[in-house]
Amino acid sequence: MNDQVLKLENVSRIYAPGTPREVQVLNEASLTVNAGEMVALMAPSGAGKSTLLHIAGLLDRPDAGEVWLGWVAMNGRSERQRTAARRSEIGFVYQFHHLLPEFTAAENVALPQMAESRSRGDALIRAGALLAEVGLSHRKDHRPSQLSGGEQQRVALARALANRPSLLLADEPTGNLDPETADQVFEVMMRVVRDSDSAALIATHNPELAARMDRVIRLDQGRVTEAPRLV
Repeated sequence: MNDQVLKLENVSRIYAPGTPREVQVLNEASLTVNAGEMVALMAPSGAGKSTLLHIAGLLDRPDAGEVWLGWVAMNGRSERQRTAARRSEIGFVYQFHHLLPEFTAAENVALPQMAESRSRGDALIRAGALLAEVGLSHRKDHRPSQLSGGEQQRVALARALANRPSLLLADEPTGNLDPETADQVFEVMMRVVRDSDSAALIATHNPELAARMDRVIRLDQGRVTEAPRLV
């Protein structure tokens, strides 16, 4: 049995159903991501990548189909159960870092842990260790406005990993960075994911980054297809 972390099974999502503005964004889309695997999700803008990630991350519910986190079917779970699973099992990294400006880098990484009832002291210790992993020990007491774009995104990555999630979801995590900085951030992301043996589903427009992952999937007319290896 594979160590399944995420499975989407025949997932469909329709916006504005029954109206002239009806759009079927996902049409029986299916995918599986296993532990230790990094999967690139590629598609044109507007094709539904963010919708798929929101459903995978339990931020939205599909109109049909099932979402499995591990071997647990999530669609029948209450919002409270889904929120608990999202906080403990899923880490998110977005194109925009969404760091809280009034808090330091270490405090931004500590906050998700404190939401899971970890003490402030213990949360800050782990935050320091995570910031060291992403090469930012010397910036832990700086606020976001004092950090470069690449540094902010590395803090966001550390925050996403704060509660040791089994699944990392990233939506264009290097899209706002110059090529050199994007490469550095991706290298850190790849190393940390590999070291933690978590699963990662990463939406990207960058074929060079996609080629460095284990698999590439594409979203076309609402369906997921396996893409040939990029070289």
